[in-house]
Amino acid sequence: MSSGDANFPISVSSLQFPSAAQSVSQTLSSLRRSTLSITNRLRSIEADSRFVQEVANHYRLPLIANERCGSWYIPPERKAGSAYFKSTDGHTGQWDFSFRRLNLQVLPIAREHGGCIIVDSTRRGKLMPDALSKTVPIWCAVMNRALFPSDTGLHAVQFPPNYLGESEEYQIEKRIDGFVTSLKELKLDLDELRRSLGKPIRIAWANQSYFYPTDLQKGDDYNLFVLCSASKRVHGAEMSEGGYIQGAGDDSEGWSHGLTPPVFWANKSTLFATEESDLPELIEQLVEEHRKHGAGPQATLIQPTRNLYIGQAGDASSRSEAYDLVIACHDKPVESEGDAKKLNLGCNTSKLGSRDLRKALDRVKAFVETHLSADPSRTLLVTCETGKDLSVGTLLAIICLFYDDNGNHCLNKYRMFLVQLTVLRRQLCRTTNRNFNGQAVHSAATGMDCHVQA
Repeated sequence: MSSGDANFPISVSSLQFPSAAQSVSQTLSSLRRSTLSITNRLRSIEADSRFVQEVANHYRLPLIANERCGSWYIPPERKAGSAYFKSTDGHTGQWDFSFRRLNLQVLPIAREHGGCIIVDSTRRGKLMPDALSKTVPIWCAVMNRALFPSDTGLHAVQFPPNYLGESEEYQIEKRIDGFVTSLKELKLDLDELRRSLGKPIRIAWANQSYFYPTDLQKGDDYNLFVLCSASKRVHGAEMSEGGYIQGAGDDSEGWSHGLTPPVFWANKSTLFATEESDLPELIEQLVEEHRKHGAGPQATLIQPTRNLYIGQAGDASSRSEAYDLVIACHDKPVESEGDAKKLNLGCNTSKLGSRDLRKALDRVKAFVETHLSADPSRTLLVTCETGKDLSVGTLLAIICLFYDDNGNHCLNKYRMFLVQLTVLRRQLCRTTNRNFNGQAVHSAATGMDCHVQA
């Protein structure tokens, strides 16, 4: 063999096929993408929804979606309300009772029906989300202790049977009294909340691994909260499940192309009959039609004020002509230049929006101070993408700085100071409890200290 042949393989073992190895990797990735297709996600949601409705029929209780995932699994006509219990408040070592998400809108629903079913899901590998195994049990224990101090039999945290370790249960239990103390410091009307709930809470769990873990039913002495994890537990990869995806509704921003639960349920047959490659375009059309023809939520008067309103950007009910002043959290600032009665903040619609809002608070303060000091009766509308996020944080800052506890505008109230966290929490609780009954309010903005400098 000549010296020029030295680079050629001389045995089978020395043969290399990099393109073949790459092809296998690409094939596996392609298989996974096809398994996680929009169609498979929607069909998985539909299948899990049948289980959720089976649970509802068994217990004869209303369905409440733990947003945002839970709404995918409940047909709109069967959805009684929304809640927002975050799984992060149940993560190991981070157990918490959220004062930004009190979920008081759940209380009257439970009183009317003797309880409720809270629906959520989680992705591959877990039986239930931390929201259902820990966050909601913490919330129920705090409510039972704060509102029914004499019913000590239901003061302990109720955990799913044989699910958590003894050490974790013990550490969670130790935190409850501190959460109760902090709740009382908000100076909410606990008597009113007690009447709103009526009876203490008992918990049962339902999931596709064990449907009826107890014989617990509605009772005369308690409200029954059934914590329902919608999806079947998957131990292996999605490809081994024939297209089924556990927790398909979770983190829908990454796959839905703007599709929402109401649009999905209204157009389910059309979506299932469409080729995967055509779904993004179809979804865009359906969402736009829904936006144009759907009756959007009305702008809401923020009580006890008489001139502050909150609404969803783009709603027909939220047209700026109907209000003296408008603050739009997401609209571009350049679009409101030259319009003295409108302030566009230009906040991002993603999780970065709360940071943008903090930077814009000085402009909010100056705008409100200029216009309402001249005429406190002027109506002010604040909008954001959902009407429940950055607009809540913006109005909270306005109320803390310019309004008293009775909703009266205070011309001399503003002063340079850091609003105390207790005051901020109290105003947030009052605002959301009075004005968003039956709705979940998720405000990334309300995690901030309200610091507005002159």
